[in-house]
Amino acid sequence: MSIPSSKAPGRVAVVGAGVAGAACAAALARAGHRVTVFDKARGPGGRMSTRRGQHPDGQATAFDHGAQYFTARDAGFQAVVQQGVQGGWVAPWAFAEAGLAGGAGLPDEPRYVAVPGMPELARRLIDTASAQAAHPIETAWPWHVAGLQRSEQGWRLQRLASEPGEPEAWFEATFDHVVLAMPPEQAAVLLAPHRADWAEQAASVPMWPCWTLMALSEPVAWPFDAMRPASTQPDHPLGWLARNDRKPGRPVHPGLQAWVAQATPAWSAQHLELTPEQVTPLLHQALFGALGLPEGQHSVVAHSAVHRWRYAQPARDAGGTSSQAPWWDAALSLGVCGDFLGGGRVEAAWLSGQQLAQAMLLCTNPESR
Repeated sequence: MSIPSSKAPGRVAVVGAGVAGAACAAALARAGHRVTVFDKARGPGGRMSTRRGQHPDGQATAFDHGAQYFTARDAGFQAVVQQGVQGGWVAPWAFAEAGLAGGAGLPDEPRYVAVPGMPELARRLIDTASAQAAHPIETAWPWHVAGLQRSEQGWRLQRLASEPGEPEAWFEATFDHVVLAMPPEQAAVLLAPHRADWAEQAASVPMWPCWTLMALSEPVAWPFDAMRPASTQPDHPLGWLARNDRKPGRPVHPGLQAWVAQATPAWSAQHLELTPEQVTPLLHQALFGALGLPEGQHSVVAHSAVHRWRYAQPARDAGGTSSQAPWWDAALSLGVCGDFLGGGRVEAAWLSGQQLAQAMLLCTNPESR
């Protein structure tokens, strides 16, 4: 996708450092804009997340508890992926999957992971563009944007108070343009005072939740790398489970196996408000049941944690979600992008960010129309 250059560089705030936000920020920075990326997390990645920690024996642990892999069908995204493969920060993951070859009803196509963890894709999009741009991309995290204020001077971003009664905090700079690249229900809160119609649309987008288990266990005899239990057993709690330590570049723990198990949207919604302590044994039982252990029997678990994704991915029917253009209001200099507009895949997030940047640049540089 060809991105026009901007002859009138402005200051852009991109709120959300997932793949959509990173792609949009990268394209705008390359075109000459001064871009600052905000995220409430401690770094980029969004739902391309890896949970890092330390096992009691001192070894580092890492679990991809968000997106498990990605594919590349668009030529532009394929070029990004190939750059990553050549640079060593993307690797093919040709996993052996239990059940139907290539997964139930899924196309047979290459799957990839970022290395050493899934957030590396968003990080490299930002860092590579920053190194090439006239104005390096600035980052602000953890910086939880709680409100937007627009005046003649531009956009101001308000920070969420960390303590009740704490005075309002605002980012020191104002911005000419604002991009929201976050789950739609969260974007709706920021949009409401400025585009009530967009806020209503965003709030109405159904998003699936997901409880995710990360565990290190003693070995279980299982010859596969991944499985979709609910594809053959519709009532099974798990939509996905995988040997995380068989992914390229992931830590290997001698004598232990690393598992990531993600519950189905239906199961996650049913158990959404349970505590981690309540959910953990239920997911242990589902994991080891899917692996073929007799009911009630578990492998010894050496490490375990769970994560609740309240907005894991856009809901879709059997036909998949339809692709929509990102939202851009040139009069307000306000835009919205994300995978919820593009079909729910990692690649869709990248495309949405690219498309929004193109729409913005066509407005900020009329000669490129």
